[in-house]
Amino acid sequence: MIKLYGLYQYENGSSIAWDSQFAGEPCFPHGPKSIFVSGGAKIGRNCVIFQQVTIGSNTLPGSKGMGAPTIGDNCYIGAGAKIVGAVRVGHNVRIAANAVVYEDVPDNSVVLSGEQRTVTRAAPLDNRFYSFRGRWMFFSDGAWTPVVDAAVLAGLSGGQLRSPAQQESQP
Repeated sequence: MIKLYGLYQYENGSSIAWDSQFAGEPCFPHGPKSIFVSGGAKIGRNCVIFQQVTIGSNTLPGSKGMGAPTIGDNCYIGAGAKIVGAVRVGHNVRIAANAVVYEDVPDNSVVLSGEQRTVTRAAPLDNRFYSFRGRWMFFSDGAWTPVVDAAVLAGLSGGQLRSPAQQESQP
């Protein structure tokens, strides 16, 4: 059964993490085509999720909103929408096609896509992808590499983003 599930996701260009949580069966009007749901994401009941939606974690150390989204009940997520980081999307929310959600959204709201805003930083940004794989690792040059930088480790596990074991031990 697990191989069949993996093949189905592969054939549809989708990835729904084993540790994402759904309070009920979601509606995929066009099937689960190119849908990504990150580990740790929580999705409420009666949610409608269109194609090419990303419900993703933010694992960049020191960035605002590290973690995975929590989406309320009765939400409508339009095609190509992106919901990223430890944001809370309330109940009965509509997210427009191609909208990007990175801040909390109150109940009974509509999120529209908008104009691009670019913020330039003086120092280079650490854009490595971090993942907890028994210990914190980052992806570089085609391989997973252990994190040894104490400052990065502190940012990853210092209350901002915790390993799955640390999450289970917290109330």
